[in-house]
Amino acid sequence: MLVFVMVVATTLRLCPLARAQPLCRMQTVRTGKIFHDGQKIQGDLLYFSSATTRLIKHPCKKNIALYLGRQAFLTRDNFESSLLPLSIPEALQVSTPEVTSAHFAGSVLLLVVNQEVYIYDYEANSWNASKGIEHPVSHISGDNCCYSGNSFCADVSNSVFAYLRGDQISQTNIYFSNTQGYVFQKYAHERQAELVGSLGGIFYFHSLSQVGLLLVNQQKAMFSYSDYPLNLNFGLPFDYNGTLDILIAPGQKGILIFWCEKSLLVSQNAGQLVNPVQVREGQHVLYSSISEANISVHSVAANENELAVLTQESYLYYGSLGILPSSLIKFAGQNIRSEEAVLVFTDVGMLEILSPLPDPLFPAFDFQKCPVNIQATLMDPQLQVDVCKMELLQGEFDNKMYTIDMNSKLELRALMIPRTGTSPVSLVMASNPHSLGLQALIYEDGYTLNGNTKHRLNISLRQQHHGGRADPNFTSSIKRPTMSTVTLDIANKEISCVDLKPLTALISVGCDLEKKIIIQNEISACYNGLLDLVTLQDNYSYVIEKDTYDPNFQGQKATEDLVVHYQYEKLGCPVLVFYDTPWKPVVELWREGKFQEVVETEYVLLEVNGLFTYTYSLTAAMALCSSQPQNWTTISKAAGGKGPFAWNRENYVSCHNPDNSTPLRWPQVPYQILGGPTENKVVFEKRNGIYTFFISIVDPYYSYCHLETIFSVYVSGAYPEQIIPEVLIFILIAANLMSVWLAYKIPKLLHTERGLKVKGFCINLCRRCRKPCECFRGRR
Repeated sequence: MLVFVMVVATTLRLCPLARAQPLCRMQTVRTGKIFHDGQKIQGDLLYFSSATTRLIKHPCKKNIALYLGRQAFLTRDNFESSLLPLSIPEALQVSTPEVTSAHFAGSVLLLVVNQEVYIYDYEANSWNASKGIEHPVSHISGDNCCYSGNSFCADVSNSVFAYLRGDQISQTNIYFSNTQGYVFQKYAHERQAELVGSLGGIFYFHSLSQVGLLLVNQQKAMFSYSDYPLNLNFGLPFDYNGTLDILIAPGQKGILIFWCEKSLLVSQNAGQLVNPVQVREGQHVLYSSISEANISVHSVAANENELAVLTQESYLYYGSLGILPSSLIKFAGQNIRSEEAVLVFTDVGMLEILSPLPDPLFPAFDFQKCPVNIQATLMDPQLQVDVCKMELLQGEFDNKMYTIDMNSKLELRALMIPRTGTSPVSLVMASNPHSLGLQALIYEDGYTLNGNTKHRLNISLRQQHHGGRADPNFTSSIKRPTMSTVTLDIANKEISCVDLKPLTALISVGCDLEKKIIIQNEISACYNGLLDLVTLQDNYSYVIEKDTYDPNFQGQKATEDLVVHYQYEKLGCPVLVFYDTPWKPVVELWREGKFQEVVETEYVLLEVNGLFTYTYSLTAAMALCSSQPQNWTTISKAAGGKGPFAWNRENYVSCHNPDNSTPLRWPQVPYQILGGPTENKVVFEKRNGIYTFFISIVDPYYSYCHLETIFSVYVSGAYPEQIIPEVLIFILIAANLMSVWLAYKIPKLLHTERGLKVKGFCINLCRRCRKPCECFRGRR
C-alpha cells in the first residue's frame, strides 16, 4: 500500500457534548397493502437456511435490498412499504426452496436454491435457471462496479463464481460466469490439485487482478492467489473458528469482512492480511477480539467506510473501515434485537435495525424500523469519544471514476481545514492494490481565511512502473489493464469524524477511450494533382492486378484481378509516396481532438487487400534481433479464426527481449516491425497505385488501448522500363554490318561482266520510266 503522510499543526479544543439520547425510536411501515389485497403468493416461499438473518443491499442501487430469514423479501424502495414474501415459480421444479447464498449481479438477483443457481430479473419479474453447472453448489460470489458508463465496470458486475463451500479443494468443482450468472463454465485454479484443505470461498479481487481462493485447514485459513507475483506465496494465515461468512465491502477497496457468531475479522488488502476487530472504550483498547470480549454476533452491516454489529445480547457496536486496523465501540444498550432483526446502512452515518412483522389480516408483511443517527449517538459523554480534529475534508474527485492510461498522469485536488486549536492532524493517502503500484506526488499550499488555515492539496498520480522506481517483478502484468481505488483519509481519525468520510476515487488503469492515432498527411496525391479529389469522392474504384495480391495474405498470386471501391469517407486523399524512396508513416497520437505527440514506438502495417508488392529495408539480422521476430504469417496462424489483422499489443513479443527464447533460425527474413529502436522502413516495388494499410501499435507498454486505424498511400514514379527484345537488337546489328559490307562490295562488282549487265539493265529501266514520270509531273 502506498502511503503519504502530511502533518498539519493545530491545537486541541473540545466542543461541548450533547446530552445522551435514546439509541433509536421504533416505527412500523404498513404502507402499500392495498396493492397486495386479494393477491395470492405464486410458487414456493423461499427461506434462508442459516440460523441468523442476512440483509444484502445492492451496492449501486441504494433502495434495492434482499432480506433473508424465515422468509425472503426483495424491496425496491428500501422497505418503505409492506411486502409479500419472495417466492420461486413452481415451473422451475425446485423441490426444496432453501436459499444458501444470494448476490446482486448488476441488474439481476442471483440465488442458490436447493444447490442450484437461479436468476431473478426483478425489473421484468422473470425467473431463469443458470446453465452450465453440473454439480451441486452452495454459494455464489461477485462484486459490483457502480459506474455504468465504463466497460471495465461492466465486466466487474458480470463476473460471478459458484462453488460448494466446505468441499475438498483438490477435487471440488468451481464454476465461473461472465454473463451475470446466466451461463457458467468450469474454472480451474492453477494450484488447485495440490492444495490441501476445504474451500472457504473463491472471489474475484478486481483491484488486484487476482482470483483469491480461501483455503481452510485445521482451524486456520489463508488465501491462494491466481497470478504472479501473489501466486508464489499464500496470504498470511489467520484463525478460522467456525464457518465464516465473507462480506465484500462496496467500493473496490479490497476490504473483506469475515464473521460468524464468535469471530469478526477484517482485511484491508483482499485477504493478504486478516486481523481481528478490536473492541475499544474511548481511546483505549479493551479487547483484542470480540471472542475475547465474549460477544455473540447476530447481524453485521457495512458500507464503504463503516461497520456495525448487532449482538445476541441486544447491544449495538460501531466502527470505521479506514486505512488503519478496525475497531468497535459499544453503544448504550436498548431492547432492539429480535431473532428476525438485521442491520443496514441507509446512508453515511445512518444505520437502521430492521425486522419483518407478519399481519394476520394481510399476506404482506410490515417492517419495524429503528433508525440510528451515528453522529448524534457518538455525542453521548459516556462513550468518551474525542471530538473530530478536522472541520472539512473535501475533494472534487470523491466518488468519481478516472482513467490512467500508460505513460499518463492524473491530477487531483483536495481541500482540508483542521479544527482550530486542535493537535496536529495527519493525512494518509493510500492506493489499493499492491500489484498496480500507483505513484503519488502531493504538493500542498495553505492560506488563512477568517482565522482558519486552509490546506489545498494537489495530487499527481501515475503508474509507478513508468516512474522508474518500481521493480519489474513487483507487478503481475503491467500489460494487463486493471483498476484501483485511491483514498485520502485522516490518519488516526477519531471515530467521531462520521461525516468526514474518506475521499475515494475509482481509477481504471486501462485504455483511455479518447485516444486515437492519425497518419500525418501533409503531402497528398491530390495536393500534387496526381489524383482528383472530386473523382475520389464519386464512387471511385481501381483495379489490382492478379499477380500483385493474395486474398489469403500468404504472398501467393491470385487467379483474377480485383476491383476495389475506394472508401473516401474513411481514407480521405492518399499520402503521396515515391517508390524509389524507403518510407514509413508519421504516426500521431491525438486525444479529445488535440495533438499529443508523434508515436515513436513499435507498430506494424498490413495492406488490407492482400497486396504484396512491398517489403522492408531491414532483415532480422540487420535489426539486431536476438530471437526470431514475429511476422504476419506466424501471427495469423497463431490467431486461428480471428482473421489476418490480429497482431496487437497483447500478442506482440519483441525479438530484442532477452526473455524471448525463440532461436534466430532465419536471420535473412524481412523484419516487419516499424518504429521502436530500429530505422526499418517500407520499400515498394516498381508499381504505381493505391495501397490501403492497416496499422496497429504493438508496443504493450505504450497504451492499454488497441490503437489501430487504416489509411491509404499512393505510390508514384514507378515508370515502366523500355524493353527491347533481343531479336530486334540482333536485326539492327546485322543491318548495320550488311550496309557496311554493301558499301564496300558494290563498287567492285560494277567493273565485272555481271556488274556491267546489271548497270545496263538499270539504265534501260530508267529510260522507260522517264516518259511516264514526265506525264505525271505535267499533270501536277
